[in-house]
Amino acid sequence: LRTRDRERKLLKKVEKSLRMIDDGSYGYCEETGEPIGIPRLLARPTATLSLEAQERRERVQKLYGD
Repeated sequence: LRTRDRERKLLKKVEKSLRMIDDGSYGYCEETGEPIGIPRLLARPTATLSLEAQERRERVQKLYGD
């Protein structure tokens, strides 16, 4: 059940990435609009946030919870 759940989430991320490729927004941070960076996209092709934006989001979540 957990594996299936993870697979569904990954499939949604892949589908979102494909839509972003189609509309030309793939590779740009959703928060800042800046390029995400090739190394991050190679490591995590479904990334929608730059490393800096992701780290900032994680710090805020850690401080204030989900």
